[in-house]
Amino acid sequence: MQDFARRTGLEPEGSPRRYLWTDAHAVCYYLGRYRNGQDESDLELALRLIEQVHFTLGRFRPDDERSGWISGLSEEEGRERPTARGLRIGKPLPERAAEQPYDAGLEWERDGQYYHYLTKWMHALAQAGRVTEDMRYIEMGVDLALAAHAAFVHELYRGQRKRLYWKMSVDLSRPLVPSMGQHDALDGYLTFVELDAAGEAVRPGRRKQLVVEISELAMMCRGGRWETDDPLGIGGLLFDGARMAQLMREGALTDASVLGNILRAALPGLEATRSGNPLERGAEQRLAFRELGMAIGLKGVSLVRESLLGQADVYGNTANMRLVQELMRYLPMSESIESFWSRRENRQASTWEAHQDINDVMLATCIEPQGFLRF
Repeated sequence: MQDFARRTGLEPEGSPRRYLWTDAHAVCYYLGRYRNGQDESDLELALRLIEQVHFTLGRFRPDDERSGWISGLSEEEGRERPTARGLRIGKPLPERAAEQPYDAGLEWERDGQYYHYLTKWMHALAQAGRVTEDMRYIEMGVDLALAAHAAFVHELYRGQRKRLYWKMSVDLSRPLVPSMGQHDALDGYLTFVELDAAGEAVRPGRRKQLVVEISELAMMCRGGRWETDDPLGIGGLLFDGARMAQLMREGALTDASVLGNILRAALPGLEATRSGNPLERGAEQRLAFRELGMAIGLKGVSLVRESLLGQADVYGNTANMRLVQELMRYLPMSESIESFWSRRENRQASTWEAHQDINDVMLATCIEPQGFLRF
């Protein structure tokens, strides 16, 4: 993490190189270290990183003919509300112009806004609000939630169930990839509930601000098929399960059947990973950050168990506790992934070095996951 901070201009402060997904995990990592050790330097890094992300990814790229805040707000107003119109991904290439043809491979390298990256940043802001007891971070998260919901939610045909675009332009004026991510509605639903719950935790009695948006996302989740064989997707499901269990413990959610569906959906992919032996391959044939995402999610299973203990009679979670027991059979895979990528020789593979920032931060999060997983 010290190397990551130096490379990306965080510590010592330099020319920032920011990327929203990676930085969301890094903020949570620093907050977790501060929460455990009360070292002010960790908190300082977390809050400095938030500020850098907002000032870098809340504004147009240096090579864009547009300038200033994406929101169009003045310099002063933009600093007060840096998330009012979303945040860029931080990809190396500019976004695809409206007249340019779509290229699936090239689109991965182009800038824009991803819904599932925005929700990760909302989670980081909610965690920052809880740790600092400063409502400004939660208000920035709510600003981001409202902006994302207004732009990404749409109806394919009038009267049909609403959907989410997968990727939008930097200014949120047009979709760049119109398909819907498999877990985006679920991720948005739990993140929006988390933001309102964080606001309640910091300022009890505060009016909920995302009621309509949460209701619409809940409708999008109905009947969803969440099973996946993608390790990062499996990890995301287990992360969502850990969040939902904590939200139930706090009284923000009560529907144990949704939690059961989340936990159940993770099982086929975990079994396919175990039986298919992809974790037996060499480092050059593996993508670390995807595996580490699954390893982090698996570390959230014990948090689900902890959150559900004592709630079985109240919420009917006996079935969910059985699912937790099934999931715990796969915990050795998390240990195996962490051990493999902790070895220096494996981190010298080209597949590691090609994604070093995200790999470093995901490995650090896997080793110390509580800042990311635990409210």
